[in-house]
Amino acid sequence: MIGTLKILTGTANPVLATDICNHLGCILTRVLCETFSDGEIRIEIGDNVRGDDVFVIQPTCTPVNFNIMQLCLMLDALKRASAGRVTAVVPYYGYSRQDRKVTPRAPISAKMVADFLEAVGINRLVTVDLHAGQIQGYFDKPVDNLFAQPVLLEYMKKQATDAVIVSPDAGGVERARSYAKRLGVGLAIIDKRRDKPNQASAMHVIGEVEGKTAIVIDDMIDTAGTLVAAGEVLLKNGARDIMACATHAVLSGPAIERINASEFSQVIVTDTIPIGDKSKRCSKLKVISVAGLLAKSIHNIHTESSVSVLFI
Repeated sequence: MIGTLKILTGTANPVLATDICNHLGCILTRVLCETFSDGEIRIEIGDNVRGDDVFVIQPTCTPVNFNIMQLCLMLDALKRASAGRVTAVVPYYGYSRQDRKVTPRAPISAKMVADFLEAVGINRLVTVDLHAGQIQGYFDKPVDNLFAQPVLLEYMKKQATDAVIVSPDAGGVERARSYAKRLGVGLAIIDKRRDKPNQASAMHVIGEVEGKTAIVIDDMIDTAGTLVAAGEVLLKNGARDIMACATHAVLSGPAIERINASEFSQVIVTDTIPIGDKSKRCSKLKVISVAGLLAKSIHNIHTESSVSVLFI
């Protein structure tokens, strides 16, 4: 028999966890998250969880290694506290870009993170827009890879007129095609190649963007270098307006400065990763919450209902 629903969070994104609880009509279970002077993490679950159905909200965003370790310690504490079932809700799965060996003697880091989570006793993983879908196969436990697309589409339908969806590279075509199909608009692809070694990439647009609102679709924005370069080539090809849409706003290094100086009118992201003061530093950022999507998935898992109804 499934126990009482309990929601826990670490320090990675407590605002998102609180919003999820508001959707579910519950409160966060108390967790003590402290750090010793040498950086060592101390975790203590503040309430009884014996036999309960526990969900731990913790994206593994920056500081990535700290947040992964904090998550693993919470999961271990729950296992030792005899929680009935433990689900790790990791809206942003760190190390997901390192999902295979691309050079000799290199680790498969995404698989190692999966091993960590399974070693500390998760029963299930819930995540959003994995960078590589095959990461689901690294787990022997059930994985629900939710899509932020329904949440983002709802906003984009109100913004985009005479639009064309743009994939920033060949690898993102499937994702961009899905958006284009559901919006009922055209698709364009940016072909990026190096004509000679050690020379900058030549970028060409495949598809018609002239006079249209070009919306670049990606799963994450890190330093925004590729994104801004895509915006420049779209402008040169006659796009009337340029927007961007991505699930995970990593926004590291010079990302904010690059977006501020770019031709993009809007950059739409979700709150899988906490934005903090970055939205104040960049007026072009529009943050859409996935709290409702995650709350529905948690409710359906807890009630043993279908999670597939959340996919489109």
